[in-house]
Amino acid sequence: MSSGTLLRTLQTGHVGLNVTDLARSIDFYRAVLGLEVAQEGTDAERRYALLGRDGRLVVTLWQQSTGAFPTAAPGLHHLSFEVESLDEVRAAERLLRELGTGFAHDGVVPHSEGSASGGIFFTDPDGIRLEIHTRTGVDGTEAVAPDATAPTCGFF
Repeated sequence: MSSGTLLRTLQTGHVGLNVTDLARSIDFYRAVLGLEVAQEGTDAERRYALLGRDGRLVVTLWQQSTGAFPTAAPGLHHLSFEVESLDEVRAAERLLRELGTGFAHDGVVPHSEGSASGGIFFTDPDGIRLEIHTRTGVDGTEAVAPDATAPTCGFF
């Protein structure tokens, strides 16, 4: 029996992220993704928050880090969130700019040249690389993909 047969359905349950300042990260993820705190641990030695939406856990934050996210180390490359429309991507971009968030590329970028999907690529307060994208609506009027032969989300 192959592993595909054993796992009839498969989707990401939630993503756990180490952060340096739990309150700051809660504020960021609530503002940008509209997540709500489902549970929070406030013990000085075990601070965490479970963030979700519509009754579904999306991100867990664990305050157990120092420094910034090491993009050159093995592990998480980036975390991507899909929205339904280009308007939602642009609304998120405006909010992120108001928050002073750093971007990897300027504006909405197609995933590769000629693709209808694309998004914005940015970092959270700890330098964790994030993406908000849509599957359709990104066309030639958007920014140019940095490399037409590779996924934009892979190189930032």
